[in-house]
Amino acid sequence: MFQTFDVTARPEQGPPRLAALREEMAGEGLDGFLIPRADAHQGEYVAPHDERLAWLTGFTGSAGFCVALTDVAGVFVDGRYRTQVKAQVADVYTPVPWPDVSLTAWLKEKLPQGGRVGFDPWLHAAGQIRSATKELKGSGIELVRCANLVDRIWPDQPAPPMEPVKAHPLEFAGESAEGKIGRLSAELKAAGNRAAVITLPDSIMWLLNIRGSDIARNPVAHGFAILHDDGRVDLFMASKKLEGLGDHLGPRVTRHEPARFLEALEALAGPVQADLATVPQIVADVLGDRLADGGDPCALPKARKNPAEIAGTAEAHLRDAAAMVELLCWLDAQPPGSLTETQVVSRLEACRRKDNALQDISFETIAGTGPNGAIMHYRVTEETDSRLENGHLLVLDSGGQYLDGTTDITRTIAIGAVGDEEKASFTRVLRGMIAMSMLRWPVGLAGRDIECVARVPLWRAGQDFNHGVGHGVGAYLSVHEGPQRLSRVSHVPFEPGMILSNEPGYYREGAFGIRIENLLVVQEAPPLPGGDPERAMLCWRTLTFVPIDRRLIVTDMLTREERDWLNTYHHDVAEKVGPRLGTDARLWLDAATAPI
Repeated sequence: MFQTFDVTARPEQGPPRLAALREEMAGEGLDGFLIPRADAHQGEYVAPHDERLAWLTGFTGSAGFCVALTDVAGVFVDGRYRTQVKAQVADVYTPVPWPDVSLTAWLKEKLPQGGRVGFDPWLHAAGQIRSATKELKGSGIELVRCANLVDRIWPDQPAPPMEPVKAHPLEFAGESAEGKIGRLSAELKAAGNRAAVITLPDSIMWLLNIRGSDIARNPVAHGFAILHDDGRVDLFMASKKLEGLGDHLGPRVTRHEPARFLEALEALAGPVQADLATVPQIVADVLGDRLADGGDPCALPKARKNPAEIAGTAEAHLRDAAAMVELLCWLDAQPPGSLTETQVVSRLEACRRKDNALQDISFETIAGTGPNGAIMHYRVTEETDSRLENGHLLVLDSGGQYLDGTTDITRTIAIGAVGDEEKASFTRVLRGMIAMSMLRWPVGLAGRDIECVARVPLWRAGQDFNHGVGHGVGAYLSVHEGPQRLSRVSHVPFEPGMILSNEPGYYREGAFGIRIENLLVVQEAPPLPGGDPERAMLCWRTLTFVPIDRRLIVTDMLTREERDWLNTYHHDVAEKVGPRLGTDARLWLDAATAPI
């Protein structure tokens, strides 16, 4: 089972660790060093062995990086973490709003005379280094490949994970590994590529119908793979992880120790397809002009869930909804001030654990009450654990990893008597969530084309939020899955079978936070009377069925269409989830889903 380690720097540890890093920089003749929150596989989440950013700076967000120079050290974070970073890092670090301020612009400002900035080529994607090098041209600033300097100064760095891998049942995968390999290798050959390099853990898991536990809350194992155009796969993964999987992997898959990966790359005939956005720079260095930027061959096939994956995910959501309703019923019975955030987290996990199909929660539960709810990716600790007081809003964002699917749901819950401003903001967020849920759109549109639909009610009130509207979700895989997103920067067109979250929010720093999240699956939209029969359209099917807190809704702010949607949704919640509940929770659910 995955082991946890507390590797995060406390504020008092930040200065000596930064000083030690600068000594190593001086020894290497460097003016700077880049510390990403990434490992060699470029997944979103990392094992304790790879938590270099948290160990050095104290920042624990799931995205960001540090640039340590001789006289300043910037911690670059996006809008989700700008409140969090200020509370976590020591004053020797300077928070930098990213991507508003780019890495290269910051380096040019801080190193006007030029300089040598080191980086570990295993930990940075080839596309990142290519773009940064181009942007730094003429500045006198050089990006220099070097050993990892943080590893040199980290005396008790945890060992790399070596957790066992297991086969993922065909009944949940919906397609055999042999079928996937054959299909993707044929596409590879048709594109004129001899092989493809796969480094993302969830892509390897999906392709071979296996699951691991190298990363907390994510059923993935670390490794590399090479898919060949003749239907063979070379898998580079520690043999200790693969014991007993010979029959499952079959004759198409040849196993190797990870240390042989670069040697195998050297022997490949080109062109070799890879995703420059995720493949490590060292892979590009070895392949040279044989490298072809064709993307991860598993990315889109994995995103387009097959009928078995959709059916499994839908069923997992109904069981997960029953656990959520049991929690909400219990929570509603507790008087304000009687509970803390950690008690809510523990109770919710206990409700989910009643389901034998649950393998783990899908991420660390967010339970932020009052001002803590304004921290978008808040994680409760002993120091921050707060009581749910009268007038608070509780943001509860959680999910489960089930054998048949992955869930992710957020509900904002009233604790006692809540103010009018909070209710009005909640209703605007709800209206945005409903607008996205009801949307129909032409085939070919991407997240950047439609995500604003969920923001319009907030925009009209001069409000907004600093995160995307939604992310892709795996099928018993990573809770954050690309390439599709409901985001201003996503260019990937939506296709039937893609699962995404729909989670607008609003956050008032120091006061309260609001987020409402359902998961949706893309499907073909049925024709409408008077519609253009030649114009294909898509729409959403809702997967999440948990009541939305009616006490926070300003009914007069809703249109008739929005009320009808909410009442229909709540009717479906009661019908689908009610029979799965005990008596008390069923009675609570009947009241919570009454029409407005």
